[in-house]
Amino acid sequence: MIGWKRFQLGLIHAAVAITLVPINSTLNRIMIEDLGISATLVVLLFSLPYLLSFIQVAIGSFSDQHPWFGYRRTPYILTGLLLCVAGLVMSTRVAALLTTNFWAGLGLGLLTYGAWGMGFNFATVSYFSLASELSGEKDRAKTTAVMFFVMIVSIILTAAGLSRMLQPFSAEQLQRAFLLIAFLALVLGVIGLIGLERRSSGRQPGLVRYNLGVIFKEVYSNRQVALFFFYLILMLAAILGQDVLLEPFAARAFDLPVDATTRITTIWGGFYLLSLAVAGLLEDRLSKIKVSRLASWVAILAFCLIAISGLVRNQYIFYLGVSLLGLATGPATVSNLSLMLDMTVPGKVGLFIGAWGAASAFARLLGSFTTALVRDLSRLAPEGSTYGYVAAFLIEAGFLAASLFMLRQINVGVFKRHATESEYVPAVIERAAVGGES
Repeated sequence: MIGWKRFQLGLIHAAVAITLVPINSTLNRIMIEDLGISATLVVLLFSLPYLLSFIQVAIGSFSDQHPWFGYRRTPYILTGLLLCVAGLVMSTRVAALLTTNFWAGLGLGLLTYGAWGMGFNFATVSYFSLASELSGEKDRAKTTAVMFFVMIVSIILTAAGLSRMLQPFSAEQLQRAFLLIAFLALVLGVIGLIGLERRSSGRQPGLVRYNLGVIFKEVYSNRQVALFFFYLILMLAAILGQDVLLEPFAARAFDLPVDATTRITTIWGGFYLLSLAVAGLLEDRLSKIKVSRLASWVAILAFCLIAISGLVRNQYIFYLGVSLLGLATGPATVSNLSLMLDMTVPGKVGLFIGAWGAASAFARLLGSFTTALVRDLSRLAPEGSTYGYVAAFLIEAGFLAASLFMLRQINVGVFKRHATESEYVPAVIERAAVGGES
């Protein structure tokens, strides 16, 4: 695949990602700390994309067999992007309405973040499917690297630009900034889509759809699958669950203004970008499991430093922890993505990728909800809000420690042997092909 098409896929990946930056990096801080809205409620609203991501398997299967105007992926990507843009534009109105008319705000919030969640799932499963189809097996690593590089650079630039646009801060300036980023996302996505996909005709025959029942039966029928499934949940709950807490924590512990807390994403993203290069070097010298183990230990140290910074009210320790967290996220992402691709076998790739996708979605929900709930409950104690954040970060460190224990028991060779010998899924596939089961 030529480099321009890889870059186009990266633009689409970035377009969807930057619609999340203002919501996760700025709006959650404003809603929780400045407007006093429950962190648990905010996390539940922001978690709708991950709660809905179980439908990605169905969306991918449907788009395989139902092209629009000869295009299997482009219309679904565009639909998803439009929903993400609409959700971003409406998100500031939700925040304002929740403080004046709670139930109306909650209803609008469910519609707004539900739309964003549907858009996220429509777009991501479609452009990753398109990336796989355009790349071929040999070029997928290069395509994935370009997509993530473009995405991280875009997130850093968006966070930096958003921080500048919010000086000085006002509700009107916030709305204008969100509108500008929504427009930018739409432009990037459209540029990425132009001429990317070739037209095709008709359905692809013999395609099998996997439902959640098949996925979970396979998970529980293979000990290695179950270990890796729950390992991913614990590891990702920690690595990804901090998204909605870092900036509200910095605002509470250090009295930082909105533009300063928004720059936290830029710092984290810069070290994440640096760590991608480090991860590439490490994978040539260490196994994927060793790289993942090293990244988890660094992340545990990062969470402990962030927790300590809240206790001693020291910004330098906090920024050191954020930097280490960024450095840990790159190797963790690369090594576990590679490990996920290893944990598949021919004939069951869709099944296992669906399972790992379900684990990722549940992990984000578990990590965000657990930490936000601890933070809310801690308000009952004196100075409880800061201590609640500290407890939340220590819980995430505990998740990582538990995941390290499970990682020691994971063996790719044993997994492949048991998965290949499994009779359950081939029987399901055969019945689906003959009897039309879905």
